[in-house]
Amino acid sequence: MESTVYFVDDDKLARESLEWLIESVGLPVKVYDSGQAFLDGYRKEFVGCMVLDVRMPDISGMDLYAKLKQEDCTLPVIIMTGHADVDLAVRAMKAGAYDFIEKPYKDSLMLERIQSAIAFDLDNRKEQERVDSVKDRIATLTPREQEVLKFVLKSTANKIIAAELGISIKTVELHRSNLMTKMQANSVTELVRLAIIAGLE
Repeated sequence: MESTVYFVDDDKLARESLEWLIESVGLPVKVYDSGQAFLDGYRKEFVGCMVLDVRMPDISGMDLYAKLKQEDCTLPVIIMTGHADVDLAVRAMKAGAYDFIEKPYKDSLMLERIQSAIAFDLDNRKEQERVDSVKDRIATLTPREQEVLKFVLKSTANKIIAAELGISIKTVELHRSNLMTKMQANSVTELVRLAIIAGLE
């Protein structure tokens, strides 16, 4: 899916102005006149970033942001705010929002923040793909291979693994060989790195 800017604001002139600005640099943009309109069309597959106005009548920007967090939305969110709402925006950033920008804003600054947020989103998705790939490899291991993996990650000698699991050293060596192949690791160091990526202890 193509990176897109999702803009939510109940102000028609503000929507048209930002839509024109974003399209002027060749970025796709989708605008919504309310928080509910965005929620009705939201999909977890959305890629890009979101620009969200704080003050809206039906669902406030902060309430919409809270709902998106509950949905595990990974889109970086830029909070757009008037001067009186800066404290709200700062709280939103502490809660995980990507950035906030005060109105009126300079076009160049808004575009810079949007492009930065999109790059951040792409990096996050690449990292998640890497994590998912490693977890998929771990899922192919048999229960015994997973047991051996835990010992290998603690630098446990084969003879101790064999004694702990009640199997022969030869069998341990076979399990180690199989799990290294399945994990696509050429060394124990690489195996440890993959385990860290997957979040294994």
